[in-house]
Formats: sequence, structure tokens, C-alpha cells
Amino acid sequence: MASQTSSPVLCASFNQDNRAFSIGLRDGFKIFDSETGRLCYERSIGTVNIVEMLFSTNLLAVVGAGEQPSLSPRRLCLFNTMTGSALRELNFLTSILAVRLNRQRLVVVLQEKTYIYDLNSLTILDTIDTVPNNKGLCAFSPSPDACYLALPASTSSGSVLVYNVMDLHSHCQIDAHRSPLAAVVLSSNGTYMATASEQGTIIRVHIVSQATMSYSFRRGTYPSTIYSLSFGPSAQIPDILIATSSSGSIHVFYLGFMITQRNRRSGSVLGSVLPNSINDAFDHTHHHVLHNAAPAGVKSLAVIHAVHKVQSTSATPSAALRASIFAINCDGYFRECNFSINHMNESSWSLEREFNLLTVPDDMFAHKLYQGFPGADYSLQSSG
Repeated sequence: MASQTSSPVLCASFNQDNRAFSIGLRDGFKIFDSETGRLCYERSIGTVNIVEMLFSTNLLAVVGAGEQPSLSPRRLCLFNTMTGSALRELNFLTSILAVRLNRQRLVVVLQEKTYIYDLNSLTILDTIDTVPNNKGLCAFSPSPDACYLALPASTSSGSVLVYNVMDLHSHCQIDAHRSPLAAVVLSSNGTYMATASEQGTIIRVHIVSQATMSYSFRRGTYPSTIYSLSFGPSAQIPDILIATSSSGSIHVFYLGFMITQRNRRSGSVLGSVLPNSINDAFDHTHHHVLHNAAPAGVKSLAVIHAVHKVQSTSATPSAALRASIFAINCDGYFRECNFSINHMNESSWSLEREFNLLTVPDDMFAHKLYQGFPGADYSLQSSG
């Protein structure tokens, strides 16, 4: 998530399992433990536009803002937090707009090209020519079994190119919206993709393997900028999808309720996945709102940390749901919200904790040298 230039937090991203997150600032970057709020590592190197983690290892991908000669926006630095030095650097002809990675692949997004690298050897594997992508919009599923990359495929409509990063070929193109794309996310297992257009009124969920739309939700009647989308953690069908917007609300779309309703109507696999009609897909009972979860107009990034379901003891086959939502706002605040849906599909939420990322107290500081979690060492192969 890149921020407005006037915000103290210039970028923010969670790692691939949401256990940690990083923020880029005007004087460097910081890494935090999501669950405890501990400041695990900080580095004062100058203005940073991109900081991406590789799970909870010591490897970071860092891109500067160009305000210091050593921090060019055209240079990607693979940084080792254990040694405090660069492992390798990659230079490009134009500014780097986004970086994504898993244990085998490194993806670098420029305005009109996207590069795929083998992470261990930094051998370039493929180059994708793209439509002008000024915001560096992309989505990445880190799973090696279904490792997809989603990129805008049009500047005039919300068409999405889905590329298989492991097998190095285009998987499909999905015409998601009539208006240009504003936000896109892939589920961690690569099964589902959610999209929003610049209008921000409709959120759509697509089955990647079939290149088809599965669900469609109305966020609201009036246009709003969608800042982020996030699926709940799940090995199969995510229970919920959340969206942050310029209204300051967090929107929760309950996929689990829809699946239950469709299973009642049809015992077939197809009937449990595809909507029976467009009216069914827009049913407002599946949409819940966390009003004033963030300041209106402040860019925010939210992820679903955990989802817990409790089976009903009544005759109703639906399940109650509780979720923990982590949110980073570019005003410098981290918030954790607890969200719940009861068996009557009534929702409620509360603010569990909040702290300022820019003024973390000393008792939350773990250690100056971030070494990741146990067994988290990572090193690149020799270039020779």
C-alpha cells in the first residue's frame, strides 16, 4: 500500500501469513509483530517507498523514494536484517512501483513492464509487457501450488490479466468491471480473486481456475475509493472478504452465509459456488459495515488475522463467526478490531487495541536487529 505524499506512513504491507508487517517512512522503515505490536526492527536509511517481507525471514525487498542518491526509486535492494546490509541489488530503467515475492519467485512491477525472477539465483525468468499501470496495481498469491499474479489488462475497463508465476504463462483474462480497476487481491491459495473498480460501488469475487465470477456485492450507492481488499485465511473457500475505503469504514462480505444458503437450495458443487441470480448475488444480508473504523479519507490497509466459527446448536445450519481484523492507517496508527456475526446474521464489532506506529514505547521494543522467527534465516545463492 503506497500512501499520499503528505502522510507520515509512505507504504505499508503485511507479510505473506499476516504475522508481521512493515512500514516505510521518511527516515527509514520499521517491522512489527502483528499479534503483539512489538517493534522488531527499525532502520534509518532515508525515505522508503516500498518494504516487502519474505514471510518472517531476515530478507526484505526495499525501494527508496529517490530523495537520497543511494535510494533510487529504480533500484531494488534485497536487504538482510541480520547483517544490516544489502545482499543484492537490481537496477531498472524506470521507477519500481510494486514488489511481490515468495520463497521461489520475485516479482517487480514497473509502469509498463513486470519482471519475474527466480528468487534464489535472481535469474530473470520472464518479462510481461503491460498496459500503463501508474499505481503499480497488482495482486499475488504466494502458494507454490497456485502461484498467480494479477495485473490490470486495460486502462479503460476493469479487465485483469492472471499470470501463472511458477509455470510462466498467462492463465486467463477476466473482464471484472466496466470502469478501470482500483483494487485487486488473490486468496492465499490462489483460488479466488476479488476486484473493485474506480467507482468503488461493486466488489466482485472470481474463481481463478474457471475465470468466472462467483459473487458480486454492492458496497454502497455512492462512489468511494477502495484502498484495500483482503480474504480471510482459509485452506479452501474463505469465510469473509473485507474492504477498506475512503469513507473510513471497513466493509465485511460474508461468503460463508451465501455458501450455506446455496447449499440448502442445491446439493451440487456447482450450485454451492455459482449465484442463482444477480439479485441473489447483491443481497444486502451478506454485507456488514464497521463504521468509523478509520478516519475518512486516510489511506488504510486491512487484513483478516483469524476467523473462528462456532456451529449453531439450533436447527439452523449456519455458523456464527468471529474475526480479528488488523488495520494500518497512513496517519501512523495500527488498529485491531474484533468482528462477529451471530446465528441470526446480526453483526457487531469493537476496537480491541490501537497504538501509534511512529511513537512505539520502549517497553514494546524487542531488539534492534530483526532476526525473524525461529528457523527464519534466508540467504541468496551466489551470483557466480
